[in-house]
Amino acid sequence: MYRDSEEDLVIRPLTSEGIVTLGRGAGADIRVDWDPQVSQLHAELRPLGGEWLVVDDGLSRNGTYIDGERVAGRRRLRDGNLVRAGRTLILFRQPADEPTRGETEMAADAAPELTATQRKVLIALCRPLAEGTTVAAPATNRAIADELYLSVEAVKSHLRALFERFDVSDLPQNQKRVALAERAVRSGAVTPREILGG
Repeated sequence: MYRDSEEDLVIRPLTSEGIVTLGRGAGADIRVDWDPQVSQLHAELRPLGGEWLVVDDGLSRNGTYIDGERVAGRRRLRDGNLVRAGRTLILFRQPADEPTRGETEMAADAAPELTATQRKVLIALCRPLAEGTTVAAPATNRAIADELYLSVEAVKSHLRALFERFDVSDLPQNQKRVALAERAVRSGAVTPREILGG
């Protein structure tokens, strides 16, 4: 799933019939011709044993990233991975046949109502996931505060409310921020373009 140049949601089903190409060129199966940072032939998606791989072994000039980590060669995709090519974000979905209890609960309450400030905090939290750093971690409280001109205490307060709304407040402290960012992207509460600041 990704948003096109008009911000319309595009859902491109993948079948096990063969390689799917991604790029700006006219021959690409997934054509991203509006993004100048995407190469003519940027990367491939390949089926293998019921799984999907992203393959970028030198095809692209700017690299392909999965959840902020650059792909060198090939890498297996998992449900919920965020693939970045250029400035384009693609959400890979391959739900299991039997969703877990948490996934079922999240689907029922996919995108909770948020205040304008909560949305801004959530977008700022998720932004590092699309920046192509070697370790993709959500933004710190200080980074969010600096970006939004808020106090760190205000950011903490908004994050506590977001943890509750996205049902991650019971997780260990060191897992809450990552889980919140993942659920925000998967549920559509924040869009790829918002994360990239476009």
